[in-house]
Amino acid sequence: MPRPASSAVDKALDLIEAVGRADRPVRLSELASQAGMHRATAYRILVDLVRRGWIMRNQDHYLPGPVVLQFSQAAAANSITVLSRPVLQTLSDQTAMMVNLQVLEPEGGRVIDVVRPPRLAMITDLLGELLPIHKFAGPLALVSALDEAARIPYVRAAEAQGHPPEAGDELLKDLALARRTGFALERGRNEDVVASLSRAVLTGNGRPICALTVVGPDSEFDDATLTKLKDHLSAAADELRRTLDGTTPGADLD
Repeated sequence: MPRPASSAVDKALDLIEAVGRADRPVRLSELASQAGMHRATAYRILVDLVRRGWIMRNQDHYLPGPVVLQFSQAAAANSITVLSRPVLQTLSDQTAMMVNLQVLEPEGGRVIDVVRPPRLAMITDLLGELLPIHKFAGPLALVSALDEAARIPYVRAAEAQGHPPEAGDELLKDLALARRTGFALERGRNEDVVASLSRAVLTGNGRPICALTVVGPDSEFDDATLTKLKDHLSAAADELRRTLDGTTPGADLD
């Protein structure tokens, strides 16, 4: 057991480090023991860390939060993917489409998890790939949630990857449309026969945590299907936001 922390900052960092070192979601009692503090003290500090986004709480377990995830792709794989997988699976079952999960990086969206039904085995899942905003719906949805100034580096990155500079204004319009509607739609930009629809999952202050993207044959993205896909995608994004946000009522101190 480490020596007792000497300040509130030390105590908060001890808890963040304990969560970050764990290879699975951990309970309050484990964290308090590892940090060498009373459960009540650890709980009070964790409430603030969850509020600030350094730690996420899922029922009575704690994981790295969205602030930490911005610094660590490994943390994203060990936390968001664990909590998101049931949502991805349900969304894929409902839509019969491939569903992927992406997080925002400096040049686009990184695919960190995928559920692909057998019927779509011919579509590349792109797991682990960094996708630019000018070809894929996921990063477009994520970047559209940023303010206008923060979007510009992503437009520049798209140009560096071959997107014509003269098409930059069109890309800004696509970003504005995705921000207004909450959905990013891509049809045939990366592969002619493949389409995708994406929605960002946002924190309470509007920052993007991740994006859910439905991918399938372009021929199946007709108006009627798109309406249903948007409904399913909205419900899935809301469910995932509550899961990632959330402080489930009920005290760990019992």
